[in-house]
Amino acid sequence: MTDQTLAPAMTSPPPPVRRQRRLPLLWLALPALVFLAVWFLWPVGQMMTVAFQDKQGAFSLEGFQKLVSSPLYQRVLQTTFTIAFQVTVICILLGYPLAYWLAKQPPRRQRILLMLVLLAFWTSALVKNFSWLVLLGRNGVVAAAMNALGLPGGDGLLFSRPTVVLGMAHTMLPLGVVTMMPVLNQIDKRLTPAAATLGATGAQAFWRIYLPLSMRGVATAALLIFVMSLGFFITPALIGSPKETLIGQMIISQINQLQNWQFGAVLALVLMGSTLLAILLFDRVFGISSIAGGGARPRPPESLFRRLGLGLATGLGEGFAKVEHLWARHLRGLPGGRLLDVYAWGLIFVLLFPVVGFFPMAFTAGEFMTFPPEGFSLRWFETFFNSPLWLAAMTRSFAVGLATAVVTVVLAGLAALAVVRGGSRLAGPLFLLFMAPMVVPTIVIAMSLFYVFAQFQMVATNAALIVGHSVIALPIVFVVLLGTFKGHDWRLDQAAATLGAPPLAIARRITLPLVASGLVVGFITGFLQSFEELTIAMFVGGGLVTTLPKQMWDDILFQVNPTLAAASVVVTVIVALLFLAMELMQGRVRR
Repeated sequence: MTDQTLAPAMTSPPPPVRRQRRLPLLWLALPALVFLAVWFLWPVGQMMTVAFQDKQGAFSLEGFQKLVSSPLYQRVLQTTFTIAFQVTVICILLGYPLAYWLAKQPPRRQRILLMLVLLAFWTSALVKNFSWLVLLGRNGVVAAAMNALGLPGGDGLLFSRPTVVLGMAHTMLPLGVVTMMPVLNQIDKRLTPAAATLGATGAQAFWRIYLPLSMRGVATAALLIFVMSLGFFITPALIGSPKETLIGQMIISQINQLQNWQFGAVLALVLMGSTLLAILLFDRVFGISSIAGGGARPRPPESLFRRLGLGLATGLGEGFAKVEHLWARHLRGLPGGRLLDVYAWGLIFVLLFPVVGFFPMAFTAGEFMTFPPEGFSLRWFETFFNSPLWLAAMTRSFAVGLATAVVTVVLAGLAALAVVRGGSRLAGPLFLLFMAPMVVPTIVIAMSLFYVFAQFQMVATNAALIVGHSVIALPIVFVVLLGTFKGHDWRLDQAAATLGAPPLAIARRITLPLVASGLVVGFITGFLQSFEELTIAMFVGGGLVTTLPKQMWDDILFQVNPTLAAASVVVTVIVALLFLAMELMQGRVRR
């Protein structure tokens, strides 16, 4: 047999073999598909039908009429969208320079600095906002500093619109930075020096080259921040006034307090519709593949959006080029890069300030939480570890978190393997489906699951918590494992197969050892998502089954004392240790 006859056989396997290989791989996604269909799509669909039914189950538009006719609810909707937009703008404006600065750092230093940002990202929003509640109080350290400097207003920092906006922006800003970083790291750093050799100033190179190339990451970050801000309720509930009531708080009130399921479903439908509208607008402008890390959908050169964007970038480039010239001429001893360093370090300090700010309060000897604390004592930690209520909540959080981690790693791992190795046109739709729980507001998922669990008498059970937390955690674990499997060299598995190794032996001795670090990262990610989750516990816990975040929430609302600070320290230490382990494992994956 000649070489010419051997070549086609080696390079083009017969179609039946390819179908036999890919079909089983696509079936690996079936468990995750069934799970999402039963515990995500069906509950959300059922909840949406409730919006069109009265208490007798007959068709009714009373809830929508109430929403349209009541100035109160219209004001809540307006406040929700306004604050979400303000938070998005602030996060992008403040977060982009930090992400830009991080992208310019050497790889090792970038990973270390990014760990600080990610620590603020992984720390529970409940812990951070509780810290703001104390630090920004009339007797807090911020008010004391303002009084020492002679600045007015230190006694009125809490319970206002600016405080709510800044509190939400502080919670969402790490998400924006983390979302922008992959895109900024992919930009060829040789482009701006090349532009300089052609006569472009630093400002022109940034505004006309670097910024347009980074817009995919900026737009994706803005979308995620806006969508998550729409369903936010922790910050306005803790440090806001009734004037800053958001739609998420209104949904909780209608379901948990008034038992008005129809109007609660109407509000949830409006919230989800707004989210989908934001996603459709994003897809129209940038292409939905931007979220997946692919290229943005091509825009024709003559499109209005492209012309406006390039024109704005050109104008800003020319304007800042003049500023750069004046700066170099009159402020020669003050490099602009130093200011960026100061800004970046200052912003990192602000991100970590509420994370570590409450630590001293947990060791106070007094009866109340103050900063600085009154003396030193471990009494509140003793109270925490001797309390059956707190220990039961912590034990349940660990048990539910571990079970959630196992469920999500198995389901997301099989689904990610199917998407990476399936080689099918269904990979794109599968990816969007598995990411759907991330873009649907958590509060909508929580109330939908509560409605379904009530029919099966599953409310206030650990199984309900595990299912709810798994739905929330599945998308991010899927992304982690998708990156792990995409980074694995599958030629090693193929080489072992050609040498006669059976599939199970290949998986056990080659694939699993090489992807083990990624699986551990996915496991820890699923655990952290569950361990810090509050919204699901508020609904499906039924007020009877509490997790550690739910117990902390109850104490903030009804009984604030230093035991809460001790619990916050315990939660933060656990999160920090697991986060450090996750970063170490991710370092092994990168190597």
